[in-house]
Order: sequence, then structure tokens, then C-alpha cells
Amino acid sequence: MNNKNFQIDNSGIDPQTNFSDNPEFQQVLASRRSFLKGSLGAAIATLMGTTLAGCDTDSADPVKLPEAQLPEPAPVLLGFTALAAARPDTILVPQGYTARAFLPMGTPLLGSYPAYKNGGQNTGAEMEQQVGAHHDGMHFFPLDARSTHQNSAEGLLVFNHEYLDPDLLHPNGATGLPRPADEVRKEVAVHGVTVAHIKKDASGEFQLVQGSPLNRRITGATPMELTGPVRGHAKVVTKYSQDGTRTRGTLNNCGNGFTPWGTYLTCEENWAGYFMNADATQPREHSRYGVGKTASRYYWETADNGADQYQRFNASSLAADASADYRNEPNTFGWIVEIDPFNPDSVPQKRTALGRFGHEGVIFGPVTEGQPVTVYSGDDSQFEYIYKYVSNAPYYKATAGGHLLNDGTLYVAKFNADGSGEWLALDINNAALQSAAAAAGVVFDSQADVLLNTRLAADLVGATKMDRPEWGAVHPATGEVYFTLTNNTRRTAAQVDPANPRANNATGHIIRWKESSSSVRSFNWDIFLLAGDVGTNTPGTNITLTADNHMASPDGLCFDANGLLWIQTDMSGSQQGEGPFGNNQMLVANPATKEIKRFLVGPMDAEITGLAFTPDGKTMFVNIQHPGDRSTPTNLTSHWPANDGTSHPRSATVIVTKDDGGLIGS
Repeated sequence: MNNKNFQIDNSGIDPQTNFSDNPEFQQVLASRRSFLKGSLGAAIATLMGTTLAGCDTDSADPVKLPEAQLPEPAPVLLGFTALAAARPDTILVPQGYTARAFLPMGTPLLGSYPAYKNGGQNTGAEMEQQVGAHHDGMHFFPLDARSTHQNSAEGLLVFNHEYLDPDLLHPNGATGLPRPADEVRKEVAVHGVTVAHIKKDASGEFQLVQGSPLNRRITGATPMELTGPVRGHAKVVTKYSQDGTRTRGTLNNCGNGFTPWGTYLTCEENWAGYFMNADATQPREHSRYGVGKTASRYYWETADNGADQYQRFNASSLAADASADYRNEPNTFGWIVEIDPFNPDSVPQKRTALGRFGHEGVIFGPVTEGQPVTVYSGDDSQFEYIYKYVSNAPYYKATAGGHLLNDGTLYVAKFNADGSGEWLALDINNAALQSAAAAAGVVFDSQADVLLNTRLAADLVGATKMDRPEWGAVHPATGEVYFTLTNNTRRTAAQVDPANPRANNATGHIIRWKESSSSVRSFNWDIFLLAGDVGTNTPGTNITLTADNHMASPDGLCFDANGLLWIQTDMSGSQQGEGPFGNNQMLVANPATKEIKRFLVGPMDAEITGLAFTPDGKTMFVNIQHPGDRSTPTNLTSHWPANDGTSHPRSATVIVTKDDGGLIGS
């Protein structure tokens, strides 16, 4: 880098911005609380299996309450031998399985542009036509996904691109200030989403369908629509969209989801760091989310051609060109974006009714004909919240579509000490929100203003501050919701509460809940798993971690069709490079038996993230993000996936199959 004062913050983590004084319970979790009580428990009494240790504060003895019996998997599942923790620079899978790297960053996707050039030699224009960087959330759509029969041999693999490593993306790293325009163009291009048409060849291996009209790149510059309550609000008006209906691009695309009507959802997570606002006082729409005060994460606003596509990352009111008013540009980010993968001409839709925050993932609850849809999402930052959206209109398969995500109620979770929970409505007409806002001197001018300031609204109603809520998963048979709480080393002993029971929570945990059958506003919860080293026990369960399954920083989460829970880890820093856990990994748990095994170990310095299956359950897609992320242009810590000792590391998808053609996990 040419400028000694030029230092890119490439941590990918937004700063803590929640300093609200929400209630925090001082009681440390001593036993697990059942999330099946009263009439709900009685209603499913005939399906009960093992028990949970309940907690009754009025009784000296813990009450044993029944736990919902999950469908018993076929005996062959989890039949593989667990892997040991390790630090290879390759992919490890159990004996009898094969893992193959697929679609690494830079793979030609469109047109006749040249292939990836090792060492970051490709231009910005070329990158716009290639698979992006830092693969993350992912879904496989069978080519006939919208019909009854679903083909496992051909489909669309759709996956996110979260961020970038400047030291590996350019030949000599980022080259100083002002940033060269083509470097910035390239960095904007590696973000977003890839839609790849893939098909099995004659040997049964998936290959990219070159030249398919369905192949598509969506980047940080792709035109998008704002939909829902925020559309047209004064706080999303910019020079680019003077009616507040459009924006350009999607950034920091982390977790994902998919809709019952066959579209893809991508989540904008740590987007705030891409902007800066040097004003003495930032508006709450910027400050509560961590918009930079002196420069953006990659200094895009300094790009040397002065084009407004880069000036827009400077949201200061005192921008050099007063006509380039992008004070509201950050307000057009922080949303969940819906993409129709089957229509390459479709315009991505930012669904503002789902709230604005650091979305890590998005999952649908069980979908029932004639009932509203329910959508869950976590805000991945320390002391942030878990949210639920419920549509106002009911779901009907024949007419379902994105309109169901434009009109509904957004709730935030409060986890009570007794194992019950409440969904608190972030609705401008909610008397509790109105009262709390008045007491704090906060004014919202509309529901759009509430959604633009989702975090602030959640602060006001007293939601429970969590240990970095990331991915969620819903059990396919029981509807139980599981969420990873990756870690929070800033939580002190005085801030411990039953839902976040450990101070200096370096290893994280998984929480779960069951929605009430009688009210959309209530649920019951417990802690499924405390992550940690060998010997870590989750109170009230028979889960004690061993060498086969000890883990830290659970992140990605997914249920397969057989009810097995796949857990991916995202350790960083010294936790990944040292200590007992080895490289980041993927484990699989049977929630019914509590058996957990390590299934996959990734290459050096990489995160394991993103998971998808073909409908027959015989092919698994896993994303490997930022291998060798401690590398410099002259000191590479990984050479994956080439593994040739010289090539730069690249994020890529891995295809996992069983050598005998069987189900993944057996």
C-alpha cells in the first residue's frame, strides 16, 4: 500500500453499537427449561420420548417435563466414523466419502471473458463476469423446482459472496489512496450473488453449464428495487433514486434463505462498514449501525475517477459535490433481498418489512395453506437480537409470492428466565413501543421509520440482547426453531442471563424454541448445546462434548430432510490458529439421541459456511470461505483448492458425495 495512513479494516465484523440498558437476568442457567408446557405438552403426549430437566422456582426439586420426540432417523444415519480435529490445508471427510472443489472464485460464468488469472491479475470488467469471492450462504434449486417432481441431476446453485481480501484480490494488494477506480470496480464486483446452472455429466459429476442463459452475477452495483413500507420514504431518497424506490447493489451477503414459492433470499450483514459519514453528528440510521466516521472499510469513496457509483459510499452531508447527495445511501442497505433465480432479467427486491439490521440468515417456519408465513432472522453482532416476521396475508400455494414479504408485523424476541418467551411487536401502533419511545424522547414518523431503525425500536421494547445471533434452522417435522449464538467475549458476569449463560462466551451455543400453538406472541425455549472443549456439558442434557465433537463458534445451521442438524463453525484469530479445535469444521447432530459427530474439516484459515442438498439427499454442497485469510501477497498460508504449493487460495464450493451412492450422513 502506497499510503502509510491507509489501512483496510478487513475483519468483516461491525463494531458493537448496542449500549441500551435492556433488562439482564443475573441468574446463570443451572438446568434446562422445557419449551413444551401446559396444553401444548398434553396435546402431543402420545409422541413423547426423552425428558428435559425443567426449572420450577417454586419447588425444591426440578420438574421433569417431556420433550417432543423427533422422528427417529433410519439406523444407517450417522453411521460414519467421526473425524478428529485437525489443521490440514485440504478438505477432510469420513472414509467412504469424497469431496471435490467446485466453482472457485474467478470461474468464468458469463460471456467469453478469460479465466481466473492466478495472483489477482483479472480486471474489474472480467470480475463482473466471474464467480465472486468469499462464498457463503447457498441453496440448490432443482431445474424443475416449481413442479411436483424434483430432479437431483440438474439445477441452479445460488450462493452469496460476503467480502474480500485485498491482499489476495490484487497482484500487490490494494495500492493506496485514492483507490484506483478499476480496483474498486473489481471489489464491488466480487460481492453479491452467483446463480450457476449446473448439471451432472456422463460420469455423474456436476459441471457448470457454460453459456446457459440462467447463469447470472448480481453484484454491489446491480440495480434493485426497495419494496414494502420503506419504499418512497424520505430517508431513502438519494441522487440515484429521487423518489426513494431504487438502489444499487447488495453487499456483505452472508446467510441466505429460500421461499416456499421458489426464490432465493440473500442477507446483507455487516454492510455498515462499507460507508462513511464524517458529520459531527450522524443520524441514528447510521450511528446505531456502525457507519464509519472517517473512512469506509475499503475506502471506495476515494476512487480516483470521481464517479458517483463510488462517491455514494460517502454519506457525509458535507460531500465535496453538494449535488451528489448520498446522505441516505446507507439506509438502502441492511435488508433481505429476494432474487428470482429462474428469471435472469428480474430485478432483485429488497424486502423492507423484514427489518433493517445485520441479517445473518433468514428461515421460514412451517408453511400451512391458508395461514400466514413466518420468517426468522438473526442480527449478527454482539448484544443484538432475534427477529420474527408474520405476514398479514395468508399463504396459498397457487398465488404465493413476494407480496407476502411486503405487509406484515415484525417482532423481536424476549427470552424470559423461566423458559418462556415473548415476541414484542415493532409496530408503530403498538402501545408498548409508543410508551417506551415517548419516555426515551424518541420519535418515529411512520412504520417505515420504525423499520429503518429496527435496532432502536428493539432496544426500546426491551428485547433480550444475545451473543451474536447468526443462522437458524427449523426442524422439518416438529417445527422447533434452532439458532446459533456464535460467541460474545464482551459479555461480563454481570450481564449473564439464562439465554446467554456464560460470561466471556468465546465458544458460543445453540438455543431453540417452540412456538405457542395458541398465540403468535409466545414461545418456550431451552439451550440445545453449549459449545466448548472436550468435557463441556450442557446442563440438563446428556450432551458432554468429546474428541469426536468438541467445537467452538457455531455459525451455519441447517436441517436435512431426515431431521439431522448440520452445524458449521466460524472460529477466527487465535481460536482457529491455536488451541484444541483445529480448523473450522462441520458437525452433524441427531436432536433425538443427542449424538454429535464431526463430519468435515476445512483447509487452513477458512470458514465452513453455506450448505445445500440435492432433493435425493445424495449430494451435499458446502462453501469454503477465505482459505488462507492471514496471507499476504508474499506469504501465503494456504494454497487451497489448487494445493500446488504456489497458487493463491480461493474460496470455493465443495461437492460431497458418498462413494456407494448413499445418503449423506449415513
